[in-house]
Amino acid sequence: MPCERKPMRYGHSEGHTEVCFDDSGKFIVTCGNDGDVRIWEGLDDDDPKFITVGEKAYSLALKNNKLVTASSNNTVQIHTFPDGDPDGILTRFTTNATHVTFNSSGSRVAAGSSDFMVKVVEVSDSSQQKTLRGHEAPVLSVTFDPKDDFLASASCDGNVVVWNIKEQSQLISWPLLQKTNDVSNAKSLCRLAWQPGTAKFLAVPVESKVQLYERGSWDHVSTLSDDLLTQLVNVVAWSPCGQFLAAGSVGGSLNVWDVSSKLCVERQKHEKGFTVCGLAWHPSGSQIAYTDTEGCLGLLDGLRTSTSNSTNTASKAAVTKPAKDYDALFDDDDDDRVMDEGQSDTNSPVKKPIAGGDDDDDDDFLMPATGRVRSRAILDDENSLDTGSLKLGQEKFGDDDDTGSGVVPAAPLVPLRPAYEGPMPTPPQKAFQPGSTPAHLTHRFMMWNSVGIVRDYNDEQDNAIDVEFHDTAVHHAMHLTNTLGHTMADLSQEAVLLACPGTDELASKLQCLHFSSWDTNKEWMVDLPQGEDVRALCLGQGWAAVATSALMIRVFSIGGVQREIFSLPGNVVCMVAHGEQLLIVYHRAPGFDGEQALGVQLLQFGRRKRQLIHGEPLPLSHRSYLSWLGFTAEGTPCYVDSEGAVRMLNRSVGNTWTPVCSTRETCKSKSDSYWVVGIHENPQQLRCIPCKGSRYPPTLPRPAVAILPFKLPLCQTSTEKGQMEEQYCRSLLFSNHFSFLSSSGYEIDEEAQSQSQKDQQELLMKMFALSCKLEREFRCVELAELMTQKVVTLAIRYASRSRRMALAQRLSEIALEKSNQIQEVEPEEEEEEEEEENYSSVRRPSGSGQSEAAQGRQSSRRYQEEEEQREEEEGREMETDEPSETKKRVNLFAKEAVSPVKTNLTPITKGGRANPFKVLGSGKPSSASGQPRVTNILDNMTTSRKSFPLSGPAGKQNKNTVLKPLAPRPKTKTQSTLLQMSGTKASNKKTQQNTQPAADTQKQPEAPPPASPADNTENKRPKTGFQFWLEENRKSITADNPDLEETDVIKEAMGRFRTLSAEDRLSWTERAKTGDAADLKKRKRAEGGAEGAETEKGQAEADENSAKKKKSLDPSSKLSAFAFNKN
Repeated sequence: MPCERKPMRYGHSEGHTEVCFDDSGKFIVTCGNDGDVRIWEGLDDDDPKFITVGEKAYSLALKNNKLVTASSNNTVQIHTFPDGDPDGILTRFTTNATHVTFNSSGSRVAAGSSDFMVKVVEVSDSSQQKTLRGHEAPVLSVTFDPKDDFLASASCDGNVVVWNIKEQSQLISWPLLQKTNDVSNAKSLCRLAWQPGTAKFLAVPVESKVQLYERGSWDHVSTLSDDLLTQLVNVVAWSPCGQFLAAGSVGGSLNVWDVSSKLCVERQKHEKGFTVCGLAWHPSGSQIAYTDTEGCLGLLDGLRTSTSNSTNTASKAAVTKPAKDYDALFDDDDDDRVMDEGQSDTNSPVKKPIAGGDDDDDDDFLMPATGRVRSRAILDDENSLDTGSLKLGQEKFGDDDDTGSGVVPAAPLVPLRPAYEGPMPTPPQKAFQPGSTPAHLTHRFMMWNSVGIVRDYNDEQDNAIDVEFHDTAVHHAMHLTNTLGHTMADLSQEAVLLACPGTDELASKLQCLHFSSWDTNKEWMVDLPQGEDVRALCLGQGWAAVATSALMIRVFSIGGVQREIFSLPGNVVCMVAHGEQLLIVYHRAPGFDGEQALGVQLLQFGRRKRQLIHGEPLPLSHRSYLSWLGFTAEGTPCYVDSEGAVRMLNRSVGNTWTPVCSTRETCKSKSDSYWVVGIHENPQQLRCIPCKGSRYPPTLPRPAVAILPFKLPLCQTSTEKGQMEEQYCRSLLFSNHFSFLSSSGYEIDEEAQSQSQKDQQELLMKMFALSCKLEREFRCVELAELMTQKVVTLAIRYASRSRRMALAQRLSEIALEKSNQIQEVEPEEEEEEEEEENYSSVRRPSGSGQSEAAQGRQSSRRYQEEEEQREEEEGREMETDEPSETKKRVNLFAKEAVSPVKTNLTPITKGGRANPFKVLGSGKPSSASGQPRVTNILDNMTTSRKSFPLSGPAGKQNKNTVLKPLAPRPKTKTQSTLLQMSGTKASNKKTQQNTQPAADTQKQPEAPPPASPADNTENKRPKTGFQFWLEENRKSITADNPDLEETDVIKEAMGRFRTLSAEDRLSWTERAKTGDAADLKKRKRAEGGAEGAETEKGQAEADENSAKKKKSLDPSSKLSAFAFNKN
């Protein structure tokens, strides 16, 4: 039985795959792990028809043009064949069905399930069901007795059972298999097969053999085996004549036995050694189709299984056929040499004599198993296939064709076919509408988006479309009759767009219901050119776009005017719109090895049309496909792939795609998924529908929408540092839309932008405090580079209180640099605003290097005046809300109060820089109490800034609201920040706070040195009784514990103070009140004289330094910066 093994081809995604022929043998039908049933007209059919039956298809059976499938939604469905129209559900299980089969007449279907049950269902009336209970584990396979009396089943409990269908009882059970707990863990599928016609034998694969049991007596009558077959047999199938039995094994072996002689008449090997999990004979018996666990389909062709031949006819044919005419072409020595090479002595079967055999039949006697090509034969010759075929007694077992030997006269004319061993191409993903469910469903969602829901009902009673709006103020619900058979839809605040495919007689149509139109004609329709079908459509603001099968994009106005037409580089996958933006995803090249090669284009319509993304590859998860595409409510493109990865466009990093969420992490089961319906950036919400056991929801009952949080896949998000980094990066990403909207001329939510920037700066300050705690000072400086000028000042204070003077010095340099940037940018910004006053067109988007001052100056004059008033109040709060451990400090970078309104910064010079950490009081050290310091700093930052709209880090492109046209900024106005106080503010504070001299507002804000509570004379708040007690008892404590540090001394003192009686503590408190009043008067007199001298000295230093060129500090000057003056 020589045959040809055709090259394997890709059929389905990786996983269990099954195959069968239709009754005529014209079609090969397969199902697989991707949930599709594909109908092939032959192995070379490159465009098979497919039917989607569920998320996964586990088994199929075909009889009398009825296709039955077992899918992952726990149902057994029936479809018409070859049309693929749904014809109802035959039966349901509590878990997925594992195997289905027809009886010989096609009137019944048997199905086994993972819930241990076997059901027998009448095809004509699915209510007529019989349930066979008795298995104790999931069912592996089922098969009907051809006479329809019995049914055999195999199970993971290790038993093969024969049932009496009528009585629903077990006849006999054989414990033949290894026990497992699930089909996926079973070493063999144990697909049983009953001999057709006579129904004499039941074939049961047991380990590496096939055992035959006789019907009626149920005795084990024979075993089919092969010395070269060592792997477990997975599946068996009888030839239509019932004489031959084929088997596929776990190791990829394919064997065919003649049952009457028990001889293996054909051996083939899977080209890659994958497990064979599906077998089917062609109705003529000349072909065997097989599938593997990688989703590939193969074919053995040229099998000769006719039952009419006999030993005598075969021997006579051998004599009469002109085979010897070709013997002169071959040399016997070559045969011996090739046979010796092809098989070793250990595994070469013994040659058996055959009736009427001559020497010239040696060519058909033994084939090489190594895959080497004979030197004398053509590659595609039947006798030189690299399959290791072994033919024993060929004439005896039915070789009755015209050429008695295996040599065919036309064989040398067959052209050489190069073998391809590389990755197989992936079937391209078909076009789809985001927010829609599959078109083969009778009740489906045509669109679900942020505007509303479009449902399609297509059954025997009705074919209609319902449109429902989330906000009924937009429009009332609509009911449309779907006479044209629309299959695609989109919905916006202005219109409903529908499209139907074309037929041989009718063109593809586009229909628009423009319900927001002010005239009475609210509907228009367009016919596409003949042969051009709509593949995808979408609605923007005032326009509609359609992608067609001719690789073109057609753009219409919302009223029906044809506006644009351009070509796409590949077949469209899907297309969405938002406002003026159009996002298109298409196939840019064939994908390989399960990957999809998609490209993306982003276009912006409006007054100035432009392309923002120029066909770059669209990143997808490994071996996944695109499942949803859309925009956030704020207009940022994003998409979801089949692995649940949600990615969003990051405009700040060159239009790259950043993963922001993984819906798969929140799924409880592998079969569960989330069906995305919308994404919001403010607040951060992923709106989706949970789907249990499927990829899309049913229309009824109305599914509930869930909200998932976003989480960037940063490293070590379980740590405090990783969590804050993730929150900061996510806040930056989700605030990019402010910049894009303002640059495009839209109004934005000023309060939301301010809050976003405030949250970012708070996170930076928290990360700064954590880095200080971990003694990562270089990291602190990196974080300070991202802060605004105001927050850097808080960081300086925190560093100085934490005794990190080197860090504080570096931070002061950063603060000065940020102030200089503001001064440099200010004149340029004023000139730009004057120019932009004359234009009302869309503003250009600013680059990512925009400074904090540049971002702040793009708001209106009214907004600037409000901010200036707010900053004055905040400046006063910053001066009065200092913690009790510090003395009032002055601006590090402000000019003197008597200078003009325009501020100039004092440059750093080697000898003339003012001490940033000078103590204004007595300068005696005070204790630092560790953790309370952190709390005070963060609380102070939160309360003092209130709703001040902080800009992002330097280089971030967030901007405030743009209201076009912008009013020009007055030339004399300066930007008020924490580090720039004007003279008027200083004078105001002088009148309000008579306890502070005017010179206080001109000096630099110094961080205080550590000072002990005993000598803390610079505190403005009254001393406590504990402080007075500590001053008098410090010596005794240090005498008792000379090794204690300052913080330990305070702890010890607090413990002793608590042991005092309530009356004693009260007396110390009264002493503190009376003593502090006297000290306050002395301190005011001392400070008045000292600060007067400091004012004159600071003015002289500023005048000297302003004439010098700024240069970096040398080590000596850095050290001098930390010398504290003591008055």
